[in-house]
Amino acid sequence: MQGLEPSKTLVDQAYEVILNALCDGTFKPGERLTQEEIAARLNVSRQPVTHALTVLKSQGFLEQAGRRGLMVTAVDPDFLEAIYQLRSVVEPLAVRLATPKLTKKDIQEGRALVKKGREVAKSGDSKAMQEADMDFHSFIYNLSGNPLIADTMQLHWNHLRRGMGKVLSSAPASGIWNEHSRVLDAMIHGDADGAAELMRKHLVDAYERVRKSSDAAAT
Repeated sequence: MQGLEPSKTLVDQAYEVILNALCDGTFKPGERLTQEEIAARLNVSRQPVTHALTVLKSQGFLEQAGRRGLMVTAVDPDFLEAIYQLRSVVEPLAVRLATPKLTKKDIQEGRALVKKGREVAKSGDSKAMQEADMDFHSFIYNLSGNPLIADTMQLHWNHLRRGMGKVLSSAPASGIWNEHSRVLDAMIHGDADGAAELMRKHLVDAYERVRKSSDAAAT
């Protein structure tokens, strides 16, 4: 777990550090978390940690474990399916809204994100691959001009991160970014409907990878 930065409130920093530890697997499903231990590891008082843990519990990352404190929740396959159902509707909409707004600068940024994603995929760094994937999708959310899309998807991405690590590391490195590239190319050519359909298919295929990975882990 990384240290805290003085530029943010202690509660915000504690939340981000604990959340990242939950999402990257540092804290495993079923593991017990105590305020005292985390506060000691972060070198802060219990108060900001308490607030951060309360928020994470309300968001479904933690659950009460009786008198033993809080416990890391397991990744719920049904919840992941629900997120992908939402994404398969919201993200094609974002693509349709974003396509007519593309500028030369946006095109350059999109192509740079795809290039970086391809490079990161070759590295096999799961965390960096997750970040590159989120950056590409966030690029489209922001470009859509609808702030509710980015706000709605932000929390869900954190849940997705918990189920994506094995998928991204086991999926063909070039496949995901080929799909991203095709979506971007269709947007650049002004084909909003085609790009939206490519995004929908990309998400359907992504969910299948997540589902198969979850099924394999359960057996």
